Amino acid sequence: MTLRTAAFLLAILPGMAGAISLDLPASASMQTEELRPADSFPLPVGAWAEGAIPTQTVEGDISIRTWRIDSPGLTTLQILAPIRQQLAREGFETLFECRADACGGFDFRFGTEVVAAPAMFVDLGDYRFLSARHKSASGPEYIALMISRSARAGFLQVVQIGQSPAAARPAALPAAAGTASAGPSAKPGFIASLATEGRAVLSDLTFASGSAELDDAAFPSLKELASKLAANPGWKIALVGHTDTLGSAEANMALSQRRAEAVKDRLVNAFGVEAARIEAAGVGFLAPIATNLSPEGRAMNRRVEVVLVATE
Repeated sequence: MTLRTAAFLLAILPGMAGAISLDLPASASMQTEELRPADSFPLPVGAWAEGAIPTQTVEGDISIRTWRIDSPGLTTLQILAPIRQQLAREGFETLFECRADACGGFDFRFGTEVVAAPAMFVDLGDYRFLSARHKSASGPEYIALMISRSARAGFLQVVQIGQSPAAARPAALPAAAGTASAGPSAKPGFIASLATEGRAVLSDLTFASGSAELDDAAFPSLKELASKLAANPGWKIALVGHTDTLGSAEANMALSQRRAEAVKDRLVNAFGVEAARIEAAGVGFLAPIATNLSPEGRAMNRRVEVVLVATE
């Protein structure tokens, strides 16, 4: 594979140590960049366990960048391995590394800060995470990598934190919030979103284009939703199916209905939720959450959402 030196420096903010350039495939292109001077970040240092992600709160100037790598067939390990080797050469020590289920799957993905798709697409069954630390005379620096891919491209998120004089302090993400407290772009957890916003996307459900089939996976979101319904007998919900824009409006309306009904059937038959507490409806492609001009955006739009209809 032909590599080039990526056209970005991880240490461009004031107070950060010497700059390093990461080697990325030639097809890599930056999607987003966010700079947060003098802020804090809950750096994951362990897998999701007992309702929280173990984190270390680090402080300093923060940069968050995302990259799309247009190289079909490139695996997440092929993206990570050369970056990991370079970080080791530069004196970074790995604090934590995991892959998908070993990280905590759905819970880890939505419990740490990730830039929203389509800039950063994360396949819940195929992603890798790494956090590392570099010690220097000016203080420690930290880096966090999230790597995933779609059928056509790889995606990389790089978070770098330049340490400020305040010492890092241990922290853990609260189970109720299910999210990193690292600024306004951190996303609420699934159940927290349902309770506070009245709706949530069942993001670990995936549908092929034109299909309403669910496989035999455990689907943590459905298990968590069933548990919440069991604990709140007055809750009633609506499952709302969505599609991408491929095909006619009539066909997509019917398909979205079938997707909602498939999720209802799974909740009833596999998790014991009373059918009378669940409505199922489809809205076709009328409510996208991402562009339908890219495969990644269409994949996000093929979804089912849960809406909190009533509580007693």
